[in-house]
Amino acid sequence: MTGPVDAFLDHLRARRYSVRTIEAYGEDLAHLTGLADTTPLERLVPHDIRRFLATLHGRGFAAGSLARILSGWRAFYRHLARQGLIAANPCTGIRPPKGPKRLPHTLSPDEMAQLLEAGNDEPLSIQDRAIFELVYSSGLRLSELVGLNLTSVDRQNGEVRVMGKGSKERIVPVGVKALTALEAWLAVRDRIARDEIAMFVGARGARISPRVVQARLKTLALNQGITRNVHPHALRHSFASHVLQSSGDLRAVQEMLGHASLSTTQVYTHLDFQHLAKVYDQAHPRAKKK
Repeated sequence: MTGPVDAFLDHLRARRYSVRTIEAYGEDLAHLTGLADTTPLERLVPHDIRRFLATLHGRGFAAGSLARILSGWRAFYRHLARQGLIAANPCTGIRPPKGPKRLPHTLSPDEMAQLLEAGNDEPLSIQDRAIFELVYSSGLRLSELVGLNLTSVDRQNGEVRVMGKGSKERIVPVGVKALTALEAWLAVRDRIARDEIAMFVGARGARISPRVVQARLKTLALNQGITRNVHPHALRHSFASHVLQSSGDLRAVQEMLGHASLSTTQVYTHLDFQHLAKVYDQAHPRAKKK
């Protein structure tokens, strides 16, 4: 007599699932069968599923692997429910353990200086310095950067007005070096620009595209001997990290980054424990030394 796992895999074959997908489901259900031991799979309850996930986690399975395995189990029990073999899916409402969120690498202040002081006097090279100075100075997203117009930057007050996620507008400070780089770019912009309103343009004079910004930054970094994969998001992340390490003002960084939630800023940045302890000692009334 065909067991429930074999019947499920036969069902997937009949639905013309790929061989690799069927093999993956088979591997997921092999874990389930092994953990269930002599208990029929149809009799497992949510407590069993949670215990099995904890067991696999204890064996060193990563969060991503557990999520995939649980997805396979959930699909299996969904099939059994449709067949009328179980009353409820024991995987419903169960989530795998969360893994650590991967953050982009930051560049050190010295690496940022090495990157931003590179280039030559060609118009596109001058524009590159303005672009990357501005991203690092103000923590702009790539989409925000390429969407800037000539009127977006208030050079007199040192501010840039950007349109962020959810069409939310915000105003962010611009540092002196970025303003200087922008002035240099605007002095030569007319040599290549055909777009009348875009702040930054590509080689053909139209508004610059995200891909071009990414490619030019990567090339610039390699030319400066920075072998890591440097992309605009890493400059934004470096901005947040360096400002936080200097000021400890999480709320201000949240506002400048345009994050709706403070928790997003906390995940997005990283501080070493010694700096956090220093900020705590200086700020908390019960931590201050008399």
